[in-house]
Amino acid sequence: MNSGKAAVPFRWDLVTPDQLGSLLEGIEPPDVPWRDEFVTCAGKVVARSGGGQLVFVGRSLDSMFDLLSGAFTEISQPKVARFPVSFSRTGAFRNNGRWSRAALTPSERQQAREILATAGAHPNDLARRQRPLTFVDVVHAGGTFTDVFDVVRDWVEDERAPWAVIRKKVRFIGVTSREKTSPNTWRWQQHAPWTEQLPSSAVVNVSLDPHAWSYFGDHQTKLHRTFRPKDWTADVDSPTRDEKTRLALAEAVSIVRYGRSRDGRQALARVMSGEGALAEPWLRTLITHLNRSGAP
Repeated sequence: MNSGKAAVPFRWDLVTPDQLGSLLEGIEPPDVPWRDEFVTCAGKVVARSGGGQLVFVGRSLDSMFDLLSGAFTEISQPKVARFPVSFSRTGAFRNNGRWSRAALTPSERQQAREILATAGAHPNDLARRQRPLTFVDVVHAGGTFTDVFDVVRDWVEDERAPWAVIRKKVRFIGVTSREKTSPNTWRWQQHAPWTEQLPSSAVVNVSLDPHAWSYFGDHQTKLHRTFRPKDWTADVDSPTRDEKTRLALAEAVSIVRYGRSRDGRQALARVMSGEGALAEPWLRTLITHLNRSGAP
């Protein structure tokens, strides 16, 4: 039975993969599609994060979580975490001529808070943070980020925590599908009213090759099922061990291994060195650590 505590789908620890046992026996590590493009994107995400903890929303960027988990193994900051939920839900209503998704139920909202708390997003924790908590996800229209912001903002209100302080401790980085830029380019954050409640530097984008964006966001096999609101208070399924999952696991292990390697860490450091945030001491320190560490 469900314990009532925050529970998310099981995912193997790939940095210290003692749990894998013989799962990968006979599995040839696959090539990671668009690896170099993805590393470039990951380096920019870190550089634009403000030096705080990165929280990867949903499953789309699990590979970026794996890459950075490997790269930061021997580095104290920044931390990386997952908020592996989907806000996709059935039911909609018409509001001022527009269709909106049904609101989360009280129990769903409470469960979202409990899972967020494990990633360091409790209002009291946010208020005490020295550096921001940065949510990262692939973005099209920004619906998931809207839900995340709403949960955090309502939670701050209920806890009577200092929003004037916390608004400076929360960031959002959208990984968008790259397209030609023009004055008429559609930018999701310009159509999300809640972004006006945050400093302008708190909502930024990093673009990714459209084919890579589609692969990681839509087509890559993930290591657990989508975790929708209707599942948040249900018993969590055990991990699957079929051939497709084993291949995906081998890919994930390969990404972690590359992140831990000297080549992977130096590739990330090169990307970060080309970013405007290089003027900030935390990023220069991180680049130094990345260039000094890593297995050959």
